[in-house]
Amino acid sequence: MMTQGQIEIQLITIVVAVACALPGTFLVLRKMAMMSDAISHAILPGIVIGFFLTHDLNSPILILAASVTGVLTVMLVEVLTKTRLFKEDAAIGLVFPILFSIGVVLIARFAGDVHLDTDAVLLGEPAFAPFDRFVIADRDLGPRSLYVMGAVGLLNALFIAGLYKELKLATFDAGLAAALGFAPMMIHYALMTLISITAVAAFDAVGAILVVALMIGPGATAYLLTDRLGWMLGISVLVGMASAISGFWLAHMLDASIAGAMATMVGFFFTGTYFLAPRHGVIAAMLRRRRNKWVFAEKMLTIHLLNHEGLAEAEQENRIAHLEEHLSWESAFARRIVKHAQDDDLVRRFDGYLELTEQGRDLARQTIVET
Repeated sequence: MMTQGQIEIQLITIVVAVACALPGTFLVLRKMAMMSDAISHAILPGIVIGFFLTHDLNSPILILAASVTGVLTVMLVEVLTKTRLFKEDAAIGLVFPILFSIGVVLIARFAGDVHLDTDAVLLGEPAFAPFDRFVIADRDLGPRSLYVMGAVGLLNALFIAGLYKELKLATFDAGLAAALGFAPMMIHYALMTLISITAVAAFDAVGAILVVALMIGPGATAYLLTDRLGWMLGISVLVGMASAISGFWLAHMLDASIAGAMATMVGFFFTGTYFLAPRHGVIAAMLRRRRNKWVFAEKMLTIHLLNHEGLAEAEQENRIAHLEEHLSWESAFARRIVKHAQDDDLVRRFDGYLELTEQGRDLARQTIVET
């Protein structure tokens, strides 16, 4: 039977997974996956400055300051990218180490005696999240992280639901969105602000590394399974929740880091989908290439036979042995193609030579027209 602590840890990580997966889906679609890593690290100086202003680690000012730093990160990356001297990945590689380093220096110099360290920010530990309780009038209402991340997740869901059409259009065609007056840049910065808020709110519970994993992994997994945005959002949420639950029990079984186990399960689900996805998976792509190879070879066979129909040498040219010479096919491959073509009712054999069926002639003519 599960203890109260185990239940609370799973609830917290499930809520974090949902809150991260929703905006993370749009990062995947916008091909900005690394921006989540940049924001999750670069907001550290915002957290530190917010703490200097309030001297309270639980103050909402920290989230506000971190969000401002996150938007600043996006703006600086875009400024460098627009110079055309740097690509986006290079700009990210310049901006976030600088901002993150500033945060580390500020912590080391001015907050060395405060429970605000880079290890906790980066790694996090969901096992400790239930110890920070939300208490009102001496009444314990549960872990603070559950309420904070629940509010953030609700905010993300309301934002996406309220601006679903605008987000969809701005993500897939920003030019058309601008022409229709939807202000794609405003939507972009609003989305980046939400991502900053989500990242800093999740720091205390799970740390930056798991935040990045839960933002990008579920969305990338869903991207391999569907081409519809609504389904992608739903699948992303389900994958995030499954990663949180399975990761917790993997950590329990191995007596390992919960955050690390959850990130591992995110990778496990993505890897499995990468190979097994019915349309975009590696195995499906291999089978599709193999099938296309056979289809192309059958078309080449029908065209070859059609070109020799009615000619005096047709009976001689349309033997399997001559296919190897004229089409540069190996003997075994030529025989397999002929067998496939016979099974598909494209060719018939007469006295050792091949003849097209009416269906085979139609395929050959259609292929010639298309090419």
